[in-house]
Amino acid sequence: MSIKNVLNSALDTWNQSIESAPQLLVAVSGGLDSMLLLTLLAERVNSELITAVHINHGISDNADNWQAQVAQYCQQLGVALVAEKVTLVNSGEGLEAEARKARYAVFERILAPNGLLFLGHHADDQAETVLYRLMRGAGAKGLSGMPNKRALGKGYLVRPFLECAKSVLENEAQRRNLAWIEDESNLDNRFDRNYLRNAVIPQIAQRWPDYTQSLKRTADLNSESDQLAKELAVIDLDAVDLKAERAGWSISIDALLMLSSLRQKNILRYWSELQGLMPPGITIIDEVLASVLNARQDASPEVNWQSQRWSRFKDRLYLLQCTEQEFKAEQIFSWDMQKQLDLDDDNHLRADKQMGQGIKSTVKQVDVRFRQGGERCKPAGRGHSNSLKKLLLEYELAPWLRHRVPLFYVDEQLIAVGDLWVCEDWLASSDEIGQMIHWQVDSM
Repeated sequence: MSIKNVLNSALDTWNQSIESAPQLLVAVSGGLDSMLLLTLLAERVNSELITAVHINHGISDNADNWQAQVAQYCQQLGVALVAEKVTLVNSGEGLEAEARKARYAVFERILAPNGLLFLGHHADDQAETVLYRLMRGAGAKGLSGMPNKRALGKGYLVRPFLECAKSVLENEAQRRNLAWIEDESNLDNRFDRNYLRNAVIPQIAQRWPDYTQSLKRTADLNSESDQLAKELAVIDLDAVDLKAERAGWSISIDALLMLSSLRQKNILRYWSELQGLMPPGITIIDEVLASVLNARQDASPEVNWQSQRWSRFKDRLYLLQCTEQEFKAEQIFSWDMQKQLDLDDDNHLRADKQMGQGIKSTVKQVDVRFRQGGERCKPAGRGHSNSLKKLLLEYELAPWLRHRVPLFYVDEQLIAVGDLWVCEDWLASSDEIGQMIHWQVDSM
């Protein structure tokens, strides 16, 4: 089968016409694989529907020249180009990981809803990925390799060459006299993937010429194991009383501890992924089990990893989504209660009309503030006032939300706290349409 037929066959298996996709992006580094992919896609669909995406990592002295070469070829094909320079931040994960993270952040940001992003990974890349992850101690999910298609941001990432050997791509590119870039850093064996590609895989190929097919079978079997483990995690999450919470989700610790240790780890492995987050590795899972799950009842341990936090409160284990955005307790908002108020990107307030519930309808405007210390109030129906600190404990608001709970003021008087309670004299009567507050927290 020709490489063009390989591409067309891969595209046709998606049961989706790429011609009707709202966005067609092609990641183009300038190397052989991506240049050939861009060429073939431009022959398959109108080139005006395609946008090439080039990421300039700035690592090589030739990076700007590579960007110029890609731009020239895109102009020749009549393909639009989005070229972005990225700055790599050293977080201790290594240059390869940082470059990948920066690259995918751009992809995710520019992908439109249901848009498609094509990458030129091939069968040799797949074999290399499986070996690389094996050396890093990956489990079934990691050893299942790269998927042909997966969700990314609001769209999808697609790898149509994944069943095709690199030699086939090389032959096609040479037949077409296609020009491409050779990244000199690919020869630097200080990088793990380069070492595998340049030193290890040639030795494997000499002994086992069909190693790519063998590793593909391994990847396929691990993919099946991963799917089975995920299905079990879904069943077990239901059994441990999975609930949506402010800024995340929680499960029952008592129910979780009734499961075997293997199933406890399996839940923690897939819980994040099932919520659309990055799944943690075994080191993080073990730390959650040891430091959080088995902590004293009165302790408040937590494990932080990337944008996730595992915390314990009462008898429940929480998985929370976190941002790097600093919370400013001194900020004040003026809120017209007829409209939604966005406290930040992930923190929102709205008030719904409801008979006999919420704040009196005579209140049209409030100031929204946050805890400064020393606040007191008297919830409606209570015999006396108390400190806000004690009331938040009584109403069992999670500790990580107590400094973030919105406080509503009229003329310097505290009239309500979050959607937890309304203060005395401000609660709508039973025959009055009140304003029921909803406090939505998507992440912290």
